[in-house]
Amino acid sequence: MAHSTGSDAPAPSMADPALLRELPSTPRGLRTRDSLITAARSLFERNGYLETRLLDITTEAQCSAGTFYTYFASKEEILAAVLELAQEDMLHPGMPHVADDDDPVAVIDASNRAYFDAYQRNARLMRVLEEVANSDPAFRRLRHERAQAFVRRNARSIEALQDRGLVDRRLDPMVTSRALSGMISRLAFSVFVVEPELGEQPADVDLLTRTSTTLWANALGLRN
Repeated sequence: MAHSTGSDAPAPSMADPALLRELPSTPRGLRTRDSLITAARSLFERNGYLETRLLDITTEAQCSAGTFYTYFASKEEILAAVLELAQEDMLHPGMPHVADDDDPVAVIDASNRAYFDAYQRNARLMRVLEEVANSDPAFRRLRHERAQAFVRRNARSIEALQDRGLVDRRLDPMVTSRALSGMISRLAFSVFVVEPELGEQPADVDLLTRTSTTLWANALGLRN
């Protein structure tokens, strides 16, 4: 739900650049690489990252181990490739810049909805990211840095609203952003990842959006 503004630097990638190779130079090579990435994502989501073996990936993609090693050196490398393709649809919550003639509550509402929709589409992969972050300190740092980029973007938006006299100046923008961003992301994880694993029906996105926007707006002191 975060959208870049002209003054914002791109968010850090979830994929470690050191693990990304150059793309194949032939159409056939690109197709083979894509089939391996598709197979890996499907298996990671179905069986978990730690339980998936390279043999499972090559079997799913119907190729040999030698073919795999033509494009990737390890399971870590193919995970990086999966994330590179998926990450723009998996953005951490972030409120875009609110222009002077925008209704800030409407902007927050649209941002929350876009985030929940994206999280629901990628819920199984988000579960994989949680698993990897819990076992890989380097990936955990990358994920944290990416999340913090959106927290800082939210903080700048909150500060801009304070300058317009719409938000209480006693609120620290960064701490407020961390609290509100964390609320949205953990709510999404609980609703779209944890509860389905327990056999529970996920909450309606309309209800999630409406409630989250009300909480966010009330915390900032905003009104329609």
